[in-house]
Amino acid sequence: MKIALATPHFPKSIADGLDKVQQLAAEAAKQGAVIVCFPETFIPGYPLIEADVPKPSKAELSEALSKVCAIAKANNIAIIIPMDWYEGDQFYNVAQVISAEGEVLGYQTKNQLDPSEDQQWQPGTQRHLFEVGGLKFGITICHEGFRYPESVRWAAREGAHVVFHPHLSGSDVKGKQITEWCSPGSLYYEKAMMMRALENTIYFASVGYAMKYQESTSAIIAPDGECLAYQPYGQEVVIVAEIELEKATGFLGKRFKADLYQ
Repeated sequence: MKIALATPHFPKSIADGLDKVQQLAAEAAKQGAVIVCFPETFIPGYPLIEADVPKPSKAELSEALSKVCAIAKANNIAIIIPMDWYEGDQFYNVAQVISAEGEVLGYQTKNQLDPSEDQQWQPGTQRHLFEVGGLKFGITICHEGFRYPESVRWAAREGAHVVFHPHLSGSDVKGKQITEWCSPGSLYYEKAMMMRALENTIYFASVGYAMKYQESTSAIIAPDGECLAYQPYGQEVVIVAEIELEKATGFLGKRFKADLYQ
């Protein structure tokens, strides 16, 4: 089974983002992937200080989601599309899951917000497991996957083969350019990706934006910690890796003795 991560440049608008979803989802499908995941809040784009991202309306987001459903169906590929989302009077950072038939299967909220996001979104309160074509997976979004490993362990203990991790790290205007995966001189993010896979014995698929000054790249990590594929820094690409479901045992995650920490 093949899974894919789409690493686009920052979208100029919702329409530009949808164009990128069309292009990169089609490329992932062409390479035989059953599912492709995009970066954090790709619709309308993460609210960076350096980027002017107007707060979208409920109607704009609903229309965008419908268009992604059509893209999934047309290309016969499941899509994880992270986006802003209204639920009642709440405004969430979510990752919508769409089947290859174009059906919305549900969404995962970002439950552990970064302190800088407290005024942007409300935190979610639940975790969900999804299944597409026999692939069981969880989703953890950016900060919570990097700094709250419990979010990944929950999915492993519930039987996930892989946890997808849409995120944003870096900038297009300032920072340090890195060129080596898991470099000793780079920030901890890529080491954390490796640990999320190793400490739970599952696959971990982390996907961010293509930026000039990336602090981490998109990568698919095997249950033994091996990096199966990663995005060349700064390049808008799709990476695809073949995974073996029987290797995602969740062995170490399921050995966790939760009662010791009550």
